[in-house]
Amino acid sequence: MNQTKNSSLVCDVCGKTGAKVRYISRSYGKGENLLVIEDIPVISCPHCGESYLTAETLHEIERIKLHRQSFAKPRSVPVAVFA
Repeated sequence: MNQTKNSSLVCDVCGKTGAKVRYISRSYGKGENLLVIEDIPVISCPHCGESYLTAETLHEIERIKLHRQSFAKPRSVPVAVFA
């Protein structure tokens, strides 16, 4: 993720200016091992349509997963199955 002087993001895939940061939630594992991480920054480019995570973000996700007991707060979550 590169930034130009006016702080617009430059897409690492196509090199064009105008990429935006979106924030998503992702789930990892299932059942008793389920972990949901919220507000993960994803770079999204309107020009080439690619969305990607930076290496820094991927490292932080792995750190959160490794130390989940320190970071995670238990919540009751309704679960639906797509039929």
